[in-house]
Amino acid sequence: MILENVVSDARDRAAARWDIEVRDGYAHSIRPSGASSETPPQLLLPPLCHPHIHLDKAYLLTCNNKSSPQHPDYSDLCPTSGSFDEALANTSRAKERYTPDDLYLRGSQLLATSYTQGVTSMRAFVELDHVTGTLPLTAAIRLKKDFSHLLELQICAFAQDPVFSTTHGDENRNIIEGALVEFADSIEALGTTPYVETSRDASLSNIEWAITTALKHNLHLDFHLDYTLDSPSPSPSQKPLIYSVLEFLGRHRWAQIAKKTKTIVIGHCTQLSVLEDAERKTLAEAVIASKLPIHFVGLPTSDLFMMGRPNPDSTSSHNRPRGTIHVPSMITELGLSACLGVNNVGNAFTPYGTGDPLQLVSWAVGIYQVGTSREAKLLYECVSTRARQAIGLDGGKPWGPIDEGHKLHGMLLLKNERVMELPGAIGSPCMTVAARQRLSIQDVVWDPPENSLRSVLR
Repeated sequence: MILENVVSDARDRAAARWDIEVRDGYAHSIRPSGASSETPPQLLLPPLCHPHIHLDKAYLLTCNNKSSPQHPDYSDLCPTSGSFDEALANTSRAKERYTPDDLYLRGSQLLATSYTQGVTSMRAFVELDHVTGTLPLTAAIRLKKDFSHLLELQICAFAQDPVFSTTHGDENRNIIEGALVEFADSIEALGTTPYVETSRDASLSNIEWAITTALKHNLHLDFHLDYTLDSPSPSPSQKPLIYSVLEFLGRHRWAQIAKKTKTIVIGHCTQLSVLEDAERKTLAEAVIASKLPIHFVGLPTSDLFMMGRPNPDSTSSHNRPRGTIHVPSMITELGLSACLGVNNVGNAFTPYGTGDPLQLVSWAVGIYQVGTSREAKLLYECVSTRARQAIGLDGGKPWGPIDEGHKLHGMLLLKNERVMELPGAIGSPCMTVAARQRLSIQDVVWDPPENSLRSVLR
């Protein structure tokens, strides 16, 4: 196979055009392109990655499946207030209706859509608790097998509900511990949500249990953490929970036992956005000094929807502070490892959007107010190479330059159209307009191409 007229930011001369001969998924030869000026250029980029996406909850509000015992109706669970507590309650009600066919259909729709968008790897969260049992997990395992030729699905056994408080905490924890043994060959990560516990002590127990359990089963670790815009109390005992995560990771010798092979991902962490600069710098220095493979995942689409509800005591209903971690600054100013994720698609936590990582980074330009070419490249890394590193892929190494012998299998190829064809006036031939050409990462981030122009090299 010959890829003609290829532009790649990973080559020494980004503006140059190349013809690449591909054999068995690798670049066999690379030479200056001999394509005619009529041949639209193609852009070759690293594949996209979902470092944080919920599989079993996808499309609950947008599936529009025919109501039947196999495919339940969730239309009565649409948001009214749009609050986090409502989303949690409605999702709990939805889980009571799950069936194997329903979970498989919605999951396959998410994976298929992601692949057409250029995603070749993802960390998929599946909830295990007293309501669902292991039903979402068994559906995820089936999906992992059926889609293995297209993408790498990393299953995260996830505790959305408390595991150390409420009447079902012990049962929820026992179900997860049992699943980690029974399905050990299929689970790569353990995730929890410490802030849903009913007390600070229970949250700390949640964190410590997750760390020791992940070490016991040799798993990656993933926390939903500090999901609030409240300023932390000056009391040391009420500091953001990220500090407790660092303390327990050190106490249980994660760096020595898991080394760099198992990462720790911190999702949401919106409270970091309200810290003073000095405190945020102190935290970053502590993370770096720990030498732990900690990665932060910003989830702005759901964070902005969930955060900043109007204060009922305020005289201004339009005063709605919103917050999400400033991923570009965390990388460039604080020296932390960070990336971007979609989190939810089509459910009460995020009822809007397609889950497209390129659309996410396009929104991120405005969300983070980062509009330079260099920042566009950084944002692309946040849904590709940096996202893959966060979930433990590629051995923590950045994507290398495209040279002869480089693996091209799985890379994302973006095509350009030469013209746009429009209907002509009555009795006239069709009208053509020269199409805009995407020739760099910034063009893709600022103006994401439709799915029909994307393909994953095979």
